Amino acid sequence: MPQWNCACTNCQAARQGRISARTQSSVALSEDGQRWFLVNASPDFSVHIQQYPDLQPAPHSLRNTPIAGVLLTNADLDHVLGLFSMREGDRLSIYATRAIRTALTDYMGVATVLDVFCGTAWHEPPVTEFAPVVADGGDLLYRAIVLSGTPPPFAKGMSDEGAHSVAYQFLDKRTGGRLLVAPDVAEANDGLREALATSDAVLFDGTFWSDDELSLVKSTAHGAAAMGHVTIKDCSLDLLGKLAAPRKIYFHINNTNPILSPDSPEKIAVEAAGIVIGYDGLEFEL
Repeated sequence: MPQWNCACTNCQAARQGRISARTQSSVALSEDGQRWFLVNASPDFSVHIQQYPDLQPAPHSLRNTPIAGVLLTNADLDHVLGLFSMREGDRLSIYATRAIRTALTDYMGVATVLDVFCGTAWHEPPVTEFAPVVADGGDLLYRAIVLSGTPPPFAKGMSDEGAHSVAYQFLDKRTGGRLLVAPDVAEANDGLREALATSDAVLFDGTFWSDDELSLVKSTAHGAAAMGHVTIKDCSLDLLGKLAAPRKIYFHINNTNPILSPDSPEKIAVEAAGIVIGYDGLEFEL
């Protein structure tokens, strides 16, 4: 935000400096501050690297990166376009379900492009028990939470079968802390509810406040439900408000969402429920 072709209230306020501009969402996490993993590769990948020194190459060699891999929650463009910017590095580790990988390789040509430059190593995430993120072990464990979802719009003709959308729950063996990252939630199924109840920090889908929100800006736009998102108003405000997790954070927030507007009733309601409205540069430890 601001979106390049949008003149909604929030985008205009961001251009005028009255509210903070925002990049497209991505999450970076590390068990040791040295080796980092991204959840989704935002189109703003290069901006994030420039802004956050922990993600920048170390001075000990001319070419290196602390980024060890990317975990994809689905194949949406705002989650995968940053992969192409990573072609200049070494072999890229990508964590994705079979359905997400198929959408990217067979319908978008991600592997075809990246294999010409850096090469790819694909990893299918566990969906039941936790497993180490890296094969050599370590204290950072993860598992995928399968969510309802459909293939992305560019994968026309692809089967709906398989896990097209997931959340990730991470576990730090040293501290016992658990983090849930869920940017695209079409419904709160039993698996997601269990992960919510057992997490110490939750990064949750804050895309839309209401189902018709985007259509107020673009008359032909689909509703939130049709785009695969529960709304804050009708679902997640109550869902997250009841959680005991010390940290509850909305992210993946669309530029039209009124929670971004200072002193709006929607923003006040979110904060009254003990939920933080995420922002660029938000950091915490578990």
